[in-house]
Amino acid sequence: MVAVSGAVDGLTAPRLRSALAVALNRLDGRSVIVDLTNVRFFGSPGLRALAESAEQAAAKPGFLPLRIVVDRNRPVLRPIELVGYDAILALYHDVEDAVKDKPLT
Repeated sequence: MVAVSGAVDGLTAPRLRSALAVALNRLDGRSVIVDLTNVRFFGSPGLRALAESAEQAAAKPGFLPLRIVVDRNRPVLRPIELVGYDAILALYHDVEDAVKDKPLT
């Protein structure tokens, strides 16, 4: 699991990208859960980091999608919805739902 807090912007997105790359390289038949519920700002660099990481996960043998926990966190959910990523990313209310694979409805 990768837990993120604070702001994800041009300065911090490289750390998110790096953390996701490490998690994806350690895949052992499980999904990577990305908890964004404590993020207060989520800019376009964060969106790109998620999209790139989702593509990397899809390229892995035995592909399991990233599971993105957004709750109803508007600073995160709204940008994801605006660019249409809610149609391509696996979004969840909380970590428990992500573990059980119960996506947002």
